[in-house]
Amino acid sequence: MPPSGPADLQSPLLPDDPEQETAYDPSEKVHVVRVDSDLSDGAAAPPFSWRKLWLFTGPGFLMSIAFLDPGNLEGDLQAGAIAGYSLLWLLMWATAIGLLVQLLAARLGVVTGRHLAELCREEYPNWARTTLWIMAELALIGADIQEVIGSAIAIKILSNGLLPLWFGVVITAADCFIFLLLENYGVRKLEAVFAVLIATMALSFAWMFGDAKPSGKELLLGILIPRLSSRTIKQAVGVVGCIIMPHNVFLHSALVQSRDIDHTKKGRVQEAMRYYSIESTVALAISFIINLFVTTVFAKGFYNTPIAGSIGLVNAGQYLQEKYGGGFFPILYIWGIGLLAAGQSSTITGTYAGQFIMGGFLDLRLKKWLRALITRSCAIVPTMIVALVFDTSEETLDVLNEWLNVLQSVQIPFALIPLLYLVSQERIMGSFKIGPLLKVISWLVAALVIVINGYLLLDFFSNEVSGALYGTAVSAFTVAYVAFILYLVSHGFTAWRTSKLSKELVVGDN
Repeated sequence: MPPSGPADLQSPLLPDDPEQETAYDPSEKVHVVRVDSDLSDGAAAPPFSWRKLWLFTGPGFLMSIAFLDPGNLEGDLQAGAIAGYSLLWLLMWATAIGLLVQLLAARLGVVTGRHLAELCREEYPNWARTTLWIMAELALIGADIQEVIGSAIAIKILSNGLLPLWFGVVITAADCFIFLLLENYGVRKLEAVFAVLIATMALSFAWMFGDAKPSGKELLLGILIPRLSSRTIKQAVGVVGCIIMPHNVFLHSALVQSRDIDHTKKGRVQEAMRYYSIESTVALAISFIINLFVTTVFAKGFYNTPIAGSIGLVNAGQYLQEKYGGGFFPILYIWGIGLLAAGQSSTITGTYAGQFIMGGFLDLRLKKWLRALITRSCAIVPTMIVALVFDTSEETLDVLNEWLNVLQSVQIPFALIPLLYLVSQERIMGSFKIGPLLKVISWLVAALVIVINGYLLLDFFSNEVSGALYGTAVSAFTVAYVAFILYLVSHGFTAWRTSKLSKELVVGDN
């Protein structure tokens, strides 16, 4: 447990041990220079500055990649093909929910100077933090397999089927390390690469949107008017379920530490939170538009058609080509370019998240390239097996993708609950802890997301699991799973009660 600070502490304690694992070394951080209008003493946040907003821009866009990974794109195209335009309102509100969670993660990282994995290591007993670490790693591996396979599918499309899936996996793994080398040239250079990849996705899917010409009226009605039917409930659950990525919560709390912030001044911390809130909102607004492009293209082309239920990531490009034809530049290749950008960018952020998760939970003092090698190997080995086994079978690859979605859905409480517990603690956050209203809203949102994913898990296991042995195993897992969630909630409640009683005792003594 970290040492407690005074109740009126404006900025909570930062790591005291210079040897302790940190997200970024001081030499790696972006120096946020003072501007002419910045003459404050640090007690209050300085006036808004476009120059400073530019310097803080970056972490939010890296975070937004998880909203655009191949798993999300598959959810988009299936929602469009099966539900048409009717779930666009849900996509918008699900993105808003994701923004709330990511802003809380950024708040935690900015205020404490530590990321979620590090704080979990300090706040929970050995058995609990080990369990949380294993769960986070499993979620990351599941997401990584989807991302690498998505990138490999894109390479197969762009090579006209010449390069098999397993070869695409090898290329993606190698590319990931090449991109990571850019970090040696500074954080801003790497962020620029991600900006190019996001722009590539935006241009590719905007081009598809222009070719398909979806109905503007139906698009607006889909955003403004909530509609839900029993036929589209599974797609609705998928839209919400794939927005909260457990590893992305850990990632964002670490990425915001890439800027050099003076934590001794309350105004500087407030300033950082303000700029990160703006850039994260803009980044997720762009991700929403890109997801909207994909959903509406498939809604226009395949809604209410016999093949709507059979479209997946593997065959989507071919169906697009058959529906919209070649044109000036074949839509198959436009889809492939956008998918490749999504796969490449998400695999790199997945590697980043893996470094922070492993380093934070285990307090490893390894070189970053070695941590990247370890975390990348954990995903590449099972992905290569998947590529070799399922290369010729689209149906089995789709089934595998469903299981990977389930794997990530299972992990969501183990990132959300610790996050909400930590940002509510005055001992950890000082005067920056979230207020009662935001706390209630956050816990309601967390409960909603957990219930929705619980429905997805129940539906999946009721359809996929049969037999006494499997039933017993699933039942035992469910009991242990629910018990651990209840422990995390009770741990937070107990800490809150202890903190409240301590404050009452201090007031009574005075």
